[in-house]
Amino acid sequence: MSDESIEIPDRSELLSHFFAKPADLPRDEPIIAANINEQLQHMGLSTWSISVIRRVRDALFRINPDSVLEVGASIGHRSAWLLDLFENHSRPKRYDIVEQGNKFAVIIKRLVDRYDAASWTNIKVGELQTLAAETIAWNAATISGLAIGDAPLKTKYDVIIVDEKPEVLAKSIESCLQLLSSNGVLIATEPLVPSGDVDENDEAQMAIVNGFNDWIDLIKTYQGDYFIAFIPVFEGTIVAFLRK
Repeated sequence: MSDESIEIPDRSELLSHFFAKPADLPRDEPIIAANINEQLQHMGLSTWSISVIRRVRDALFRINPDSVLEVGASIGHRSAWLLDLFENHSRPKRYDIVEQGNKFAVIIKRLVDRYDAASWTNIKVGELQTLAAETIAWNAATISGLAIGDAPLKTKYDVIIVDEKPEVLAKSIESCLQLLSSNGVLIATEPLVPSGDVDENDEAQMAIVNGFNDWIDLIKTYQGDYFIAFIPVFEGTIVAFLRK
């Protein structure tokens, strides 16, 4: 944690502190991120709003993590914001980026090379829940002295950012909570409430409804063990988790 966070004695106030008023950082979108944002529009891809990403960037500046995991990087718009922060301020010792598709991973690799961050940034292609399960299994094998090779992810991250489809968001967060360090912060955004009548035979829409129900269950299940903060910003609500 940064020196700024140490000034807050009550752990229950840490999330409010990290995501409080904007930090003293540039408000304009970094040039590289702005160019990627234009590509997103052309490709018909969505991302978190600039206001959400900026507030998350400011929070990472305050937290000053040694290790960061970003899940669902797409073509690297949010990643560009973070790499810009790390280039101009202290950077983590390790930054892992998980993306499902090889095509997007190639684009992210170019972004990482552009920031000369390849020595401390790892791009992992695959499903988050699978990678997390393999990591947890590897850690258990290590304790038993049976592990071979390296785990796909770290077993303890200081910050985890989760950007997944509503259908799998809750399950992905649940997997990631197992990879948080004792003082780690998990960051996501609140999914939209499904609206209108949904035909039970519409599998796609039912998956979204079920995913939202999973989200409600997630909050209820973990609010006893975690401080959970909801931070409304323009075009989105950030949700952050910190173990009590």
